[in-house]
Amino acid sequence: MTDQALTELIERLSLQFFNRPFVHQANFNRRLKTTGGRYHLQDHHIDINPKMLTEHDTQTLEGVIKHELCHYHLHLLHRGYRHRDAEFKQLLAQVGGARHAPAAQKTAKSSKVVIYKCSDCGQVYPRRRRMNTARYVCRRCHGRLIYQTTQIQ
Repeated sequence: MTDQALTELIERLSLQFFNRPFVHQANFNRRLKTTGGRYHLQDHHIDINPKMLTEHDTQTLEGVIKHELCHYHLHLLHRGYRHRDAEFKQLLAQVGGARHAPAAQKTAKSSKVVIYKCSDCGQVYPRRRRMNTARYVCRRCHGRLIYQTTQIQ
């Protein structure tokens, strides 16, 4: 689904459930990790997490869109648009929007491990970050550390 198709879907759902037009832009934002969508107060556009479409069904996507449209329409009407406001909760229940977005599946990140070795005693130091070998020494014998290799786990 493209951003244009998403905007058209939101326009259709807005007219169907809210009887009000959605006249701004909507797009997918893959930087959203822990939320299903976001309504921007400044320019009134809506961002949707693309994982709501790929990992879940269309009913879940529509629930997230209805949630963001509740923020959108209440904010433009100068009413209580925040999660804690009674008007928001009432409108969300009325249109059948999702109160919370389902959790997206976490992708396993590959992590680097940098390995240093003491030149005197042979002590091995696996680390996640590189370090300045001129500044740090072995904690056991105070010998010089030597960069060995970087492993990807």
